[in-house]
Amino acid sequence: MRRALYIRIACFFLGAALAAAPYPALAFSRVKDLVEIEGIRDNMLVGYGLVVGLNGTGDSLKNAPFTQQSLQTMLERLGVNTRGTTMQTKNVAAVMVTANLPPFSAQGTRIDVSVSALGDAKSLQGGTLLVTSLYGADGQIYAIGQGPVTIGGFTAGGDAASVTRGVPTAGRIANGAIVEKEINFNLADQHSLRLSLRNPDLTTASRIAAAINSYVGGGVAEAADPSTVRLTIPANYPRGVMGMLTDLEQIKVDPDEKARVVIDEQSGVIVMGADVRISTVAIAQGNLTIRVTETPQVSQPQPFSQTGTTTTVPRTQVNIDDGKGNKLAVLHEGVSLQNLVDGLNALGVGPRDIISILQAIKAAGALQADIQVIG
Repeated sequence: MRRALYIRIACFFLGAALAAAPYPALAFSRVKDLVEIEGIRDNMLVGYGLVVGLNGTGDSLKNAPFTQQSLQTMLERLGVNTRGTTMQTKNVAAVMVTANLPPFSAQGTRIDVSVSALGDAKSLQGGTLLVTSLYGADGQIYAIGQGPVTIGGFTAGGDAASVTRGVPTAGRIANGAIVEKEINFNLADQHSLRLSLRNPDLTTASRIAAAINSYVGGGVAEAADPSTVRLTIPANYPRGVMGMLTDLEQIKVDPDEKARVVIDEQSGVIVMGADVRISTVAIAQGNLTIRVTETPQVSQPQPFSQTGTTTTVPRTQVNIDDGKGNKLAVLHEGVSLQNLVDGLNALGVGPRDIISILQAIKAAGALQADIQVIG
């Protein structure tokens, strides 16, 4: 009994010590979510076609001559001669058809297509796409599309007002195209492959190569550059290339990334990474604001007056805000992202001013991060 008690006490203190030990905050991700495998990718397809069956919301043939030419060519193929006649239908619209051909799509499988109006059509609601060839970048036909168009918006109105919701001139056709030609890529016969990192980084590429070599037990992976990991397929690996890729996809790696601040100046959105650090810097934010308000008043003469006239008397109010209430804040060296955000919020600055402050800190050399401006 006494020995069992000692064992329980020892286990208790051991568990408490392990619980108190500091653990690094790691954010592991699967290799599957960090890389793309060379040769396994989508291919873009595009085509030009006609959507028919529109309820008077199609192209006006006078303003869209390409629609009339396409309609006449289609009718001639069906044995109808319309050359030299004036066509005034508004139930047809010329459209561009786009689709993504998934990797290893077999002949006869179906894929989704997107349809977008090319002319002055008001809506594609209720329309049907006629047979349309979808071409790849090499100019060859890889799929044929046809079917009813589904749109996510609508438009309605009368003589004095109209309402439009969403984009009624663009839609999709679920399973609207049939694959007619396959892209030849024999994955099982490959002896070496390249893994392309979605976010190129030297440290992440090296960690992925090390994790793969540790799992397989040999030097099968090599980090060639920040965006590429070369992979050699062992000849005796169980289930070959497919088996190895299936196993490697589930390996967990802690990805690294640069400290970066992304700014969208159009919307005022600011995104800062967790590793953003700044050196000691003092920040003050204040602008001189002069506000002039005009409130004219109407002055009228006394009742039954014979000489007075009604007149407008100007009244002007001028307010000046020189930012005296704003304070100077000091952010000390090595502060974290949370401290930086708290400090800027304490100054009462908005997103637009934060953008200017961050750019000024970067110009002063106190921001240890890259600033990327988009928009």
